[in-house]
Amino acid sequence: MSIIIKPIITEKITKDGEIFNRFGFVVDRRANKIQIKGAVEATYGVSVVNVCTMNYPAKRSVKFTKGGMINGKTNAYKKAIVEVKEGETIDFYSNI
Repeated sequence: MSIIIKPIITEKITKDGEIFNRFGFVVDRRANKIQIKGAVEATYGVSVVNVCTMNYPAKRSVKFTKGGMINGKTNAYKKAIVEVKEGETIDFYSNI
């Protein structure tokens, strides 16, 4: 099971990474904090201090247009904010 799906690269998370050593990931919805910690440590070779998780539900929307009703939906996902040990960092931009 692949626990880490992709890193989150936004302005807010990038600033948190520079100041507070916190990095964001989209993770598998069934993964718990211990599994997320192990996956980040194994993948990036850093020591994880703290893990916070958030579940985001799917959002549905309906638009009424001339052509009729259009139904849409966003995917549900789980986000993890991982805090690494002081002095360590994760570089998402390296091409290694």
